[in-house]
Amino acid sequence: MSLKALIVDDERAIVDLVRHHLEKEGLSCIEAYEGETALQLARTERPDLIVLDLMLPGIDGLEICRLLRRDSALTKIAIIMLTAKAEEIDRVVGLEMGADDYLVKPFSPRELVARIKAVMRRGRDLKTGGVRRVGTLEIDEYKHRVRVAGSLIDLTVKEFDLLGALIQANGRVLNREQILEMVWGYANAVEIESRTVDVHIRRLREKLKDESHRIVTVKGVGYRFEEEG
Repeated sequence: MSLKALIVDDERAIVDLVRHHLEKEGLSCIEAYEGETALQLARTERPDLIVLDLMLPGIDGLEICRLLRRDSALTKIAIIMLTAKAEEIDRVVGLEMGADDYLVKPFSPRELVARIKAVMRRGRDLKTGGVRRVGTLEIDEYKHRVRVAGSLIDLTVKEFDLLGALIQANGRVLNREQILEMVWGYANAVEIESRTVDVHIRRLREKLKDESHRIVTVKGVGYRFEEEG
């Protein structure tokens, strides 16, 4: 079964361009040109991926992202923001609202496709299967489910992959560049992309609640996963 993408932009030329390249990769595409329709399609069509502009008529892209991440039935939809807003603060806000990635216009369609492939690569390093338990943290690697003290935690695709990468490191420290390459598929990352890791680490810790202490910051180096304690 092919993956389904929802393309949201008020510029038809952009929608057509993105659709052309995604369909070449075998994705089926639906489209929306303003916020209300985009939100409705996300809820009824349940796409695997949304390519989302920020500046939309009606509900803007940030609000759409926020609403989707609050809905437990939709939180696992991958979201790539595609926007002309290029300031660092715009990227940080977009990531904090729950976007998995952020690409600035004008953009390379080849780069967009590469980033989509990286975002959609679910659990790439989790091959052992079964359920892994650390303290009250329970990770079901195949079903992509995480529980803390028995309560289901809604993680996005990238949050789950990030947790998986840290666990698979078996106590080793991963620097930001290693994490970006393992989880996002980026190599030779620039500083702004390194902020992506920090934002996702912060969100992941917030969701893990009483088990957040297991993600340890090693100052000046990166992050590691602590199984003890």
